[in-house]
Amino acid sequence: MYGLLHGTRVIEGASFIAAPFCALSLAQLGAEVIRFDPVGGGPDFHRWPRCPGGGSFYWEGLNKSKKSIAINLSNPRGRELAVALVTAPGDGAGIFVTNYPVAGFLSHDRLVSRRPDLITARIMGHADGGNAVDYTVNCAMGIPMMTGPADNPIPVNHVLPAWDLLTGSIAATSVLAALISRHATGLGQEVRVPLSDVAAATLGTLGQVAEVIVNGRDRPKIGNDLFGAFGRDFVTADGQRLMIVAITGRQWGGLVQALEIQAEVASLEAELGVSFAEDEGLRYEYRDRLGALVAHVVSASSAAQLTERLDEAGACWGPYRTVSEAVAREKPFQPEGQLFTEVDHVSGYTYPTPGYPATFREFQRHAPTRAPNLGEHTEEVLAGVLALPSHEIAALHDSGVVQSAGAKV
Repeated sequence: MYGLLHGTRVIEGASFIAAPFCALSLAQLGAEVIRFDPVGGGPDFHRWPRCPGGGSFYWEGLNKSKKSIAINLSNPRGRELAVALVTAPGDGAGIFVTNYPVAGFLSHDRLVSRRPDLITARIMGHADGGNAVDYTVNCAMGIPMMTGPADNPIPVNHVLPAWDLLTGSIAATSVLAALISRHATGLGQEVRVPLSDVAAATLGTLGQVAEVIVNGRDRPKIGNDLFGAFGRDFVTADGQRLMIVAITGRQWGGLVQALEIQAEVASLEAELGVSFAEDEGLRYEYRDRLGALVAHVVSASSAAQLTERLDEAGACWGPYRTVSEAVAREKPFQPEGQLFTEVDHVSGYTYPTPGYPATFREFQRHAPTRAPNLGEHTEEVLAGVLALPSHEIAALHDSGVVQSAGAKV
């Protein structure tokens, strides 16, 4: 965590990944993020992966470094409290991150009647308000149809919720841009960030829209080959699988040097009348011929011997590992990397927990704090943000409008 957004207060009314990830990014930059959670937890409160006791590691990860007030949102007074939190006064306040529908009691048009300079970042499925999640957007955009083995026509889903994460990041950037604009103009605004728009824009930015329109064909499945350059998985003599990549000319030169295949590559270049060092596309076009040369050397070498040579020559490669192996061995997970800190979580488990992944070299990165218990900060928020007196807070508890941590649902 960093303190760059100290003095900024964000109210989050959200579940699942994209919107909580947006608010998490702001929290890790120093904003005070207050979630209003439904009493008993929202639809993602018990989402997998879970700990043996049933707590959600997923929820703990996305909601670390935040505060929680538990509100009965089916109660009119509860909905009024949520609105009051979103529109509470303060120069650094009036920022709302949500994936609630466009219409309803949390619509921006209703909220700005209470605070005209409100900034709302609203995560959506489709721009027209249609229902969608990362997995339905991904399949509709064609990604699974170009993923997987070349000889398998079945679509292959990606296990990483890329559109959720990218949408959350864009939403966080948009909040900061809107905040800068508000400082300059005094005006707030609603920013709508639909998953499907993010996915479509990304395909366009990466040239994949032009690819199908101009070339008139879809990209085929190519297995583990790297599209447009040289790269795929190879197996060493001792059964280790490595991803070896040569996108730049320097990477290609390093690979050729490490494997000592200069003569074989030169012979192939002379046969074809090409230079693989000058054009990564040619390395892709003739990937089968080049792959055979690389595979021959890799398959005759141990992983230890091969990777030492690859590193010495400046080649680019990576090992295939399970998550367990990565956590045990990869540098970002290690204490000296300073990204992860052991944190005691509400699930009762202590495990390495990441802070903000960017490094601001002039500022100290602070350790993240755990996700809150549901309603852990109910009294603090009601008294501190809404300035409610203690007797009114007690009455809200007694009537079931709000709940504190530890209370029975």
